[in-house]
Amino acid sequence: MNNRYEFVLLFDVKDGNPNGDPDAGNLPRVDAETGHGLVTDVCLKRKLRNFVSLIKAGTAGHDIYVKEKAVLNEQHQKAYTALSKDSKKAKGDDVNAARTWMCQNFYDVRTFGAVMSTEVNCGQVRGPVQLTFARSADPIVASEHAVTRMAVTTAKEAEAQSGDNRTMGRKFTVPYGLYRTNGFVNPFFAAQTGFSDADLDLFLTGLTQMFDHDRSASRGLMAPRKLIVFKHKSQLGDAPAHKLLEAIKVTKKPGVDAPRDFSDYDVTIDRAAIPAGVEVIEKLA
Repeated sequence: MNNRYEFVLLFDVKDGNPNGDPDAGNLPRVDAETGHGLVTDVCLKRKLRNFVSLIKAGTAGHDIYVKEKAVLNEQHQKAYTALSKDSKKAKGDDVNAARTWMCQNFYDVRTFGAVMSTEVNCGQVRGPVQLTFARSADPIVASEHAVTRMAVTTAKEAEAQSGDNRTMGRKFTVPYGLYRTNGFVNPFFAAQTGFSDADLDLFLTGLTQMFDHDRSASRGLMAPRKLIVFKHKSQLGDAPAHKLLEAIKVTKKPGVDAPRDFSDYDVTIDRAAIPAGVEVIEKLA
C-alpha cells in the first residue's frame, strides 16, 4: 500500500436503535452533556466483520478472528498447529511466525489489529484501519414504546393470568439520526500486517453495504448515505488528517427544526481546503 487514506462515513437511522447501551437498559447511546447520539467503533467493526464473513466465507485469508462463540485461544492454536510448533514453548521467532500467520489468515486481524498475547501467545498486532465513535449531527431523542406480547413464557404465568397470556415490554427508538464516523488507514501499519489495496477495497465496499445485511426490527431503517475518501499521493500524507475531515460539513437546511430525513441536511466539501496532493473519492454520491 503506497497511499495514506482518511474517510468519512455518514449513515442514518429511522425509528430504530442503532447501538443500545447495555449499562442503560439498552437505551440508544448518547453524549450525556450534549445529547448527541453515539455509535461505538466496536459496533461498526462487528457489522464489517459479519459482511466479510458473509461474502468471503471459505475464502483463504478471510477468516474472522472475533466472531460469535469464538474461543480466542483456540483461534491462536490454529497458527501453531499450521506451523507445526509447540505453543507451550513458543518464544521469540515462534511467536512472530504465529503473529504473521494470524495476519495472513484472519481478515480482521490484519485490518483492525488484535491483542493475542494470552495463554496461547500470538503477540499483538496494531491494525492499519481505525474508526472513531460515530456521532449524530444533532441531538437525538430516545423514544420509549410499550409493546405487548400475546404469549407468556411458562404455564405458571398463564395460570396466574387466567389464560389472558399477555406480557408487556419496552422498546427504544431514535425517530431520526444522521451519524458520522471518521476513519484512518495507515500504510506503514498495513505493511506490517499485510493489509493490501484489495483488502481496502473490500473494507470500503463493506462500509457501503454492511447495513443491508444486518437488518433487525430493533434497528429500524439504517442506511449509508455518503462515503467520502481522501487518498494521499504518498505514504506520509500530503495534509493533516483533521484539516481534511474538517472540510466536510454537515448542516441542517434552513427552516428544519426536527430532522426526519437525510434530505433535511446539506453535506458540503470545502474543495479549496484540500491540497493538490489529496484526491477526493466519493463512493456514495
